[in-house]
Amino acid sequence: MFPASRYSAKAHRCIRALKTVQLEHAAPQQYTTINRRTCSSVTTPRITTHYTIHSRDKDPRWEGIEMERFADEADVVIVGGGPAGLSAAIRLKQLANEQEKELRVCLVEKASQIGAHTLSGACLEPSALTELIPDWKERGAPLNTPVTEDVFSLLTEKHTIPIPILPGLPMVNHGNYIVRLGNFVRWLGEQAEELGVEIYPGYAASEVLFHEDGSVKGIATNDVGIAKDGSPKDVFERGMELHAKVTLFGEGCHGHLAKQLYKQFNLRENCEPQTYAIGLKEVWTIDEKKWRPGRVEHSVGWPLNRNTYGGSFLYHLDEGEPLVALGFVVGLDYSNPYLSPFREFQRWKHHPSVAPTLEGGTRIGYGARALNEGGIQSIPKLTFPGGLLMGCSPGFMNVPKIKGTHTAMKSGMLAAEAIFPKITAENPESETLGLHVPEYAENLKKSWVWKELYAVRNIRPSFHNYFGLYGGMVYTGVFYWICRGKEPWTLKHAGLDADQLKPAKECTPIEYPKPDGKISFDLLSSVALSGTNHEGDQPAHLTLKNDSVPVERNLAIYDGPEQRFCPAGVYEYVPLETGDGMRLQINAQNCVHCKTCDIKDPSQNINWVVPEGGGGPAYNGM
Repeated sequence: MFPASRYSAKAHRCIRALKTVQLEHAAPQQYTTINRRTCSSVTTPRITTHYTIHSRDKDPRWEGIEMERFADEADVVIVGGGPAGLSAAIRLKQLANEQEKELRVCLVEKASQIGAHTLSGACLEPSALTELIPDWKERGAPLNTPVTEDVFSLLTEKHTIPIPILPGLPMVNHGNYIVRLGNFVRWLGEQAEELGVEIYPGYAASEVLFHEDGSVKGIATNDVGIAKDGSPKDVFERGMELHAKVTLFGEGCHGHLAKQLYKQFNLRENCEPQTYAIGLKEVWTIDEKKWRPGRVEHSVGWPLNRNTYGGSFLYHLDEGEPLVALGFVVGLDYSNPYLSPFREFQRWKHHPSVAPTLEGGTRIGYGARALNEGGIQSIPKLTFPGGLLMGCSPGFMNVPKIKGTHTAMKSGMLAAEAIFPKITAENPESETLGLHVPEYAENLKKSWVWKELYAVRNIRPSFHNYFGLYGGMVYTGVFYWICRGKEPWTLKHAGLDADQLKPAKECTPIEYPKPDGKISFDLLSSVALSGTNHEGDQPAHLTLKNDSVPVERNLAIYDGPEQRFCPAGVYEYVPLETGDGMRLQINAQNCVHCKTCDIKDPSQNINWVVPEGGGGPAYNGM
């Protein structure tokens, strides 16, 4: 996996063992065992066995197990093989080649291959790409579908009300391309490798490492070979450590390492809480007679009520066959615990403006991912000794545009340009062992990224008014179109999404129609299309801080909302074997790594951590 010349013999043995474990446990297994533990004289079914909750130091099964980790050094370590991480890697190697400098750049990605966990609409604005790789067309970038038609509508249950897209509004897509972002990211990975970036897919960064002075030292990849009951298997191996002068964190939305960094360096002290949405997507082949390559359709309104933020997209791709990408986005600040984003999506497809396109077609892909929607108000401090945050991890998405790829790429490029002079200096000046590069945040605030996000800062929070959707649309039409974001105020968000749910007794259950198996589908058949798989004999990576909270609080007060907001059927409440109550069952193998549970859990009791590297969805160009 790693270049042979740069590793010790012990490190080679460790790497070979890691790969052996991955191969030996590629076949899925069912998670069926439920252990029990006693807690304060109340018996609760034991759910969480992960070592981040139950320390191995106090577990006799781990006595005598070799826990040494082998380490390697790089100039820069990048966490995450998405648009931000790959753009940073490419820009670093471009600068090194231009100045004839030796620079070792290592990138780790939890997916089994670059692009396998990437999911987006996606309508790509090519501005950052053109800056990074001006000859991208000649290099064969998979941007095959220029936008030819823009449609925006307000839906009622049976009707479609067209809304004009005025020049200058964020929804104008002239000059953009409809892409399958996984394919584009895979192409970016190829460009990075050609420049000499070392890319290691299938190895999840599970831990941030620190120097004694508190600065970031690097990361450790996850341990492998742990049984689902938390005990070591015969093939257990510790992960590896990767140390660097600077570590760039580009994990994507709600990264689990970023959460640790927020606390360690108090990065969210001077910003608002991040707010999120969940985006669900399908890819279909349709009747060629209904295919209009380059057409972009967006809608708001039905089936959501006026106080639930969200909308839809329907993109016609031109890739040699009649394909459409369609999806539904629901803001995770919704209040009704009975709402199911997945079932809202399935219901939307039956609208008279959507169903005719899909009739007679075949669904070939499904996936889901959380999105940052906080905008500039919710961006944390971006730099700290030894590292920085970039891409969708801190949240550079332009919400009204429904685009974040171009801003993520530019943030990665600016990160590379800021750190390069310091990591290549013969005598770098730094008060800490891990280099601190505050110039990155300063340069970002001078860039078009900051200007773009500042201009649209009030559009998303403007929906928090009595009229909801309609008030937000009026605000956008009046203040944004006239003032172009120059109004002398900045609106605030409602707070943490997890705090917005009302008790079930205060809400009306939502009756969803049964799927017809032609246009709308059930959850499990949808997850099957995502290619999701995890090694079955490992601790569930959906960890609970307290195993009793789901039944005692989430089920008792909110009627178990995790079984509805999860887009993959991970969470189920099932009867106890004794018949005198309920327990939460976590089907961790279904997890598509969307992070919605970690965000929306009203008790903030769920902590998403990485599973064994290579696990998760296998999106085919989603």
